[in-house]
Amino acid sequence: MHPPLPFNARAARILREKLGMAPGHVAYGMRASYGMTHITPDHITAWERGTALPADGEVAALAAALWCTPGELMGTPHTLREHRLARGLAAEDVARATGLPLDAYRHMEETGVWTGDKRHSAELGTLFNLPPRDFIAITGREEELAQLLTEAVSTRWQAHIRPIARLVSADRRSLQDPLRTMHQEYQGLMAATLSRAGGASASGEDGRRYIEGIVGRFWSLVPES
Repeated sequence: MHPPLPFNARAARILREKLGMAPGHVAYGMRASYGMTHITPDHITAWERGTALPADGEVAALAAALWCTPGELMGTPHTLREHRLARGLAAEDVARATGLPLDAYRHMEETGVWTGDKRHSAELGTLFNLPPRDFIAITGREEELAQLLTEAVSTRWQAHIRPIARLVSADRRSLQDPLRTMHQEYQGLMAATLSRAGGASASGEDGRRYIEGIVGRFWSLVPES
């Protein structure tokens, strides 16, 4: 069973009010045009108050009734499934566009593990129009990125530009300043830790915290492309 989709209750209410619709109008539209015969005005009110969450199909029908995209009613998508639903696509659409067998694609959504090859990945990125940060997240490559970044800040960052650029599909020149900055930040933390402790017995707690948030720090320094 899938977890509920992220849902922006405030956005749903604002969109309805801008259209001059009452909860009953929205419920009627979902029933009449999208076969949601169980939907009542109370459902709409509960969703807008955040006391209940709509199911996948209900989000799509609600979006249609409010003349918006599912993505406008959702919070920030994080998983492969959430990105697909935010764009109003069926699993069959994604499988066809990426060249994957439908069962294989569905398994990736279920497990949250992307196993497509380079061509499949490129087609997915194009279909979803994903920025690099989201692409890395939903294809399960954050751990690999974190490892490369950790090696870069703790050794020679210049030696890691090529593999990091390849992983995030970025121009190597655009990564020079971010990696140099991160290397200086991390080395500065470690030097300060050793200085405070008076030797190699320093705990390195600041350094560990830096490594824990290293992927987020990287994206904060890299221009979106």
